[in-house]
Order: sequence, then structure tokens, then C-alpha cells
Amino acid sequence: MRTLFDIRGRVACVTGASSGLGRHAASVLAASGARVVGVARRAEALDEWRAEADGETAAISHDLADRDGLNALAKRVAEPFGSPDILVHAAGINTRQTADDVTPEGWDVTLNLNLATPFFFSQALVPAMKERGWGRIVNFASLQTHRAFPGGLAYGASKGGIGQLTRAMAEAWSPFGITANAIGPGFFRTELTEAVFADPERAARNAAQTCIGRNGEPEDIAGPLLFLCSDASAYVTGQVLMVDGGFTAK
Repeated sequence: MRTLFDIRGRVACVTGASSGLGRHAASVLAASGARVVGVARRAEALDEWRAEADGETAAISHDLADRDGLNALAKRVAEPFGSPDILVHAAGINTRQTADDVTPEGWDVTLNLNLATPFFFSQALVPAMKERGWGRIVNFASLQTHRAFPGGLAYGASKGGIGQLTRAMAEAWSPFGITANAIGPGFFRTELTEAVFADPERAARNAAQTCIGRNGEPEDIAGPLLFLCSDASAYVTGQVLMVDGGFTAK
């Protein structure tokens, strides 16, 4: 049974690897034996991640919002270890604009990075996965894939789209041995949720809304991530796995 979760020798690419859950995801995969290429804008933060990661890693500094550069990025990502078997889309942005204050610029940057980039970057890397007959795509969904929150209309729209994108990816590519699923984190302390955790009362209210009674810790992502990136999930595709302590169950 242990071999079901074995990803040793696999090549993984993680976007948003410079911080937050993306950084933790990249470290988990590296520690589990995958050769991991981390992608993010901030080269210095990527260097810090590599210094603390346990395993074979490489890093590429790239602005993932540059849609025209994604095909070139796909070629660069394949240079250190070969084209990825596993692709984790953790990069994201939340402008936290209320519905009355959403600007065209804020809308475009949010939908582009959170929704368009995961699709077009996957599209560029899928051909190599098809040749191998094996691939794992893991998108990052959100509580806002299912629930509406104030001050996050564009973000919520993008994460609602991730739910459907995940299903559409599965329909298109799973016949070729490529599964597409998403992880939907609850409230975890990251750069994106710093405003939430800066208010202890608000953080406590969020914890109280879960079934488990606490907010998430980075290590809570490890098991679900390994499941979706390994042979253990071979017959699971097009799903959003909420890792939220039961927040969306109440």
C-alpha cells in the first residue's frame, strides 16, 4: 500500500513556490522524493525556499501573469529535470476589492493569474504528460469556490471558475492518464490571509465555524497533496477536495 503514495523520481512544478501554501507544497513534494521546480516572481524568496527544502530542487523566477510567456516558461521548467509529471497551481492574488469598488484592472489581474494562468500553463505542459500516459494537475481552489465572502468578489469569481476548470480539465485530459483535481484550503495563515489573522477575534470566529474547531496549519495540506499527486488517486479526477476542517460542511 505504501507504494500508492510514492512519488520518488517524479518531476513536479509548483507555481507560487516562494511563499505560503505554494512554498509548503513545493517543500512537501521535494521531501517526498520528487524533483521540484518552483516558479514565482521573487527570485530571492525562491532561493530561500531552496535553501530550506529537503531534496532536489530548481527555481525559475517568472511573472506568471505574463500569459504570452507561458509557452516559453514551459520549456524552461523542463530544463532542470525534464518535463513535469506533476503540476501544482498555487500562485494567486486577492485584491480584496468590495463589489462596489472592483475596478477593471483589479478584475483582469485577478482572473488572469488565478484562472487563465492555470489553464494555459497546463495546456503547454500536457502534451508531454500525454506522451507518458501519466500526469497529475492540482489546482488551488478556495472556500470561495463554494461560499461568498465580503471584499473578494473578483477572487471569488476566479476560484468559482477553478472548480469548473478542474472538471473541464478532467473531461479533456483524463482519458490520457492525466488526472485534474483541486485542493480547497480553509483559513491558513499565509500572505494572502494576513489581514484575517491580524484580527485575533476574526481568526477565532473562523476557527469556531469549522467542525474541527481550529484554523489550518501548513502540515494539514501534506496528506491531501500527496494523495492527489500519486497513484493513490488514479481513479479520482475532476474533484475539489476541501481541506478546511469542515468549514464548508457546517
